[in-house]
Amino acid sequence: MELKLYNSLTRTKDEFKPLKKGRVGIYVCGPTVYGHAHLGHAKSYVSFDVLVRYLRYLGYSVTYVQNITDVGHLTDNADEGEDKVAAAAKKEKKHPMALAEFYTRSYFEDMDRLNCVRPDISPRASGHIIEQIQMVKTLLEKGYAYEVNGSVYFEVSKFTDYGKLSGRNVEEMQAGARVEVSPDKKAPVDFALWKKAEPNHIMQWPSPWGPGYPGWHLECSVMSTKYLGKTFDIHGGGLENQFPHHECEIAQAEAANDAQFVRYWLHNNMVTVDSQKMGKSLNNFITLKQAFSGAHERLTRAYDPLAVRQLVLNSHYRSPLDFSDAALFAAQSGYEKITETVKAVRKKLSPASEDKLDEKTAEQLNQLKEKFEAAMNDDLNTSIALSVIFELVRLANKLLEDTNTAPTALTAVDDLFTSLGGDVLGVVKDQYPQTVGGDDLAEKLIELFIEQRNQARSKKDFAAADAIRAKLDDIGIALEDNPAATEWRRK
Repeated sequence: MELKLYNSLTRTKDEFKPLKKGRVGIYVCGPTVYGHAHLGHAKSYVSFDVLVRYLRYLGYSVTYVQNITDVGHLTDNADEGEDKVAAAAKKEKKHPMALAEFYTRSYFEDMDRLNCVRPDISPRASGHIIEQIQMVKTLLEKGYAYEVNGSVYFEVSKFTDYGKLSGRNVEEMQAGARVEVSPDKKAPVDFALWKKAEPNHIMQWPSPWGPGYPGWHLECSVMSTKYLGKTFDIHGGGLENQFPHHECEIAQAEAANDAQFVRYWLHNNMVTVDSQKMGKSLNNFITLKQAFSGAHERLTRAYDPLAVRQLVLNSHYRSPLDFSDAALFAAQSGYEKITETVKAVRKKLSPASEDKLDEKTAEQLNQLKEKFEAAMNDDLNTSIALSVIFELVRLANKLLEDTNTAPTALTAVDDLFTSLGGDVLGVVKDQYPQTVGGDDLAEKLIELFIEQRNQARSKKDFAAADAIRAKLDDIGIALEDNPAATEWRRK
């Protein structure tokens, strides 16, 4: 089965065939860095992280570009209002670039904790002003743009394909436009390529039209084509950016370059919190740092970053995702179950054995791998893929309980955990801290109970020893006695 992806441009699941054999270029709209990353960022960037990981798993050489917007994104997400970075800098009494640097570092810190692979290239809007001015010049020369009072606008009526991504037509857009439209525009749907900067606007650059700064849409068209070429394979982003942001990207890039801009458009769906739209006014705006620390009144505890990642993977990237404390708690429990099983398997791994993997186990593992790949090939169905990991957990625990299990079987299981759960889904780590003497309080408490049980056994107080074992069993901890020591695992 070949990889199929839902292409927003064609509105169908299309078989993925890259422009260049064996190579894939991906551009994903990155954050506007004026605040800490939140749960919505987790939904988007974990989803596209899995896409990148799976393409590499399939053997493709992937160039992953994700920008940083540090200028030009205005507060109404179009052409009016303040620059979001500048507005936040004013509130925090910082220079806009200092603020952008601070939140860029914060963003990557959170993405690292979510185990998202770093983009190969992270271009900044402020670092590509020359290229953006050049595209504006090209659009003016070709008659797609016009200059008024130091600002430059794209004339939508000149680009006949405008609306092909969102399915909107220009007449509907005109009718639905706000009453208050800049008098400089020929039509309400025209959008800014370059904005005139007022004297007190800190983030501004000299241009042929006077001091100003680039439009938000222009930035992505320029940075994506600079690093991936005039036509590239995949452009990703949030569903809320399909219009006007991505629609405008297409118009600019294709008008300037006389070539198809993007071949596959992928959009992730929205996030709600307890079934409500996330917003600061509703007091349900939860940053990733709050989720990781539990420092929010809607959360009852701190959550492992990979539990947050696992919750995202529980839903399809094109489906809405509702974050709640209960959902996060369930994801945490599931993540711990996977983790403890992987640890238990790795504890019993032995040096390379010459024994062959038995046919039954080999077939079971192969079936799980095929089921996993079928799910991922069907438009990245991570929900089913994750369920396969839990099937692997059940198989692993059966093998652990069987004293006749050969070392090669556990090695093969660990390889599959590493490949599917680690390399692709990113919820299995390459290494875990040692259970004994580790930092995890729960693990230390379990080890303490085991020590008390061993003391009871040494005194031949088997009733007390059995009682401890039963209590641990009741809370989902299974003990396994062997000549060397007593080991434990989550059931």
